[in-house]
Amino acid sequence: MKQATAMMSLLLATALGAPLAAHAQHGLDHGPGPGLRMEGPGAGLPPFLRGVQLSEAQQDKVFAATYAQAPLLREQQKIAFKAHEQLRELASSNHYDDAKAVALANGAAQAMAKISLQHARLEQQLLAVLTPEQRQQAEARTAQHGEQASRP
Repeated sequence: MKQATAMMSLLLATALGAPLAAHAQHGLDHGPGPGLRMEGPGAGLPPFLRGVQLSEAQQDKVFAATYAQAPLLREQQKIAFKAHEQLRELASSNHYDDAKAVALANGAAQAMAKISLQHARLEQQLLAVLTPEQRQQAEARTAQHGEQASRP
């Protein structure tokens, strides 16, 4: 039973680690913010807004909203990463404690949930800045990207 619980904790740690690693890599590739680039077409825009023509005022609102969330996201990323790291160390140690492993896994999961919720809130905030025509452009772009991702 203890092995099954340890295996579940390890699987959970692995599942939590993949999004963290992907998000960390994404941040390194695209500059200081989540999914942001600092140069070129669509610079500074989340992916679903690239290709949508925004006024300068809209760009300013997108910038302000995106960068306002950065401290919260950074804090939650640090919490999740730290909990994942501690869980990995605990799983490979001679002093495994299942209750501690569960607490660490839950802490990492809560941090990831807060990150996901913040991303959803930001998307809604950004969509509110758009005109109906721009929303249609963003939705079409998202649908097109989804089709491309599902192709073999």
